[in-house]
Amino acid sequence: MMADDSEFLSRLISFGLSEKEAQLYFHLLKYGPKPPSLLAKSLKTYREDIYRTMTSLIDKGMVNPSLESPTVYAAVELDIALDAALKKHETELREMERRKQELQELSKQQRFRPSDEFATFKILKNVKDVLAISTALLTSAEQKFFVCVNDIAAVIVDLFGFNEVGKAFVDRGGQVRVITDVSYAIIELIQRLLDIGYDIRHVSQYSGIMFIVFDEKSSISAINADVKHMSLNEPLSALWSDDPTYANYLVSTFEMLWQQSIPAAQRIEELLKKGPPQA
Repeated sequence: MMADDSEFLSRLISFGLSEKEAQLYFHLLKYGPKPPSLLAKSLKTYREDIYRTMTSLIDKGMVNPSLESPTVYAAVELDIALDAALKKHETELREMERRKQELQELSKQQRFRPSDEFATFKILKNVKDVLAISTALLTSAEQKFFVCVNDIAAVIVDLFGFNEVGKAFVDRGGQVRVITDVSYAIIELIQRLLDIGYDIRHVSQYSGIMFIVFDEKSSISAINADVKHMSLNEPLSALWSDDPTYANYLVSTFEMLWQQSIPAAQRIEELLKKGPPQA
């Protein structure tokens, strides 16, 4: 790779793209539209990895798929793509501001408590912190565990063994309910979780707030979970709270999404009939 190419990639990453997103977008920008099979070969990776990164770039408004079959993907013109990425960040900031206002409104509804009952709020700063707190909370949970995440987060928590803790929770009588985007790439993972007793439902291309709630008492909700690497030290921002009022608010959000979703088994059946995404 030329020095100029490395500099360009570095600038894309500093603009907010992950390394894989930057490489894929730059490749399309430099060499023109291509199908996933050729992209996987050129970038020396798997097609599933290309599909996952491509979905993220499409969501950012930086890549467009063709309408014909097989699908070919093309980079959006640089100025337009960067403007689209900026708008997405602005949307995320507005969402954070909205959630801040909701938290402030919820706090007004509560009475002051004695210091020994005061609710705790803490910012978690990486994947390791989130998994450590989540493991401790689920280990001590007794009844219900709510999960609302996108498909990437579902893969990450499974990669680091968190679902073993979830299985133990189910084995001792706990109920695990999950809302996620059941894509073709994670069918095996979802089926395995269904087999151990998780109740899972599908929401297409879920991009809303990600959160988990333990026994409707404590919770962890994502502030910025744009994880770029499968690493325990990967930075992110999440809010941990033992405030049951906030936990109940998240559970209400979960129940609303649950009504709009479809069973994961039904989604898997649809995906298997359709077959893998065509290159």
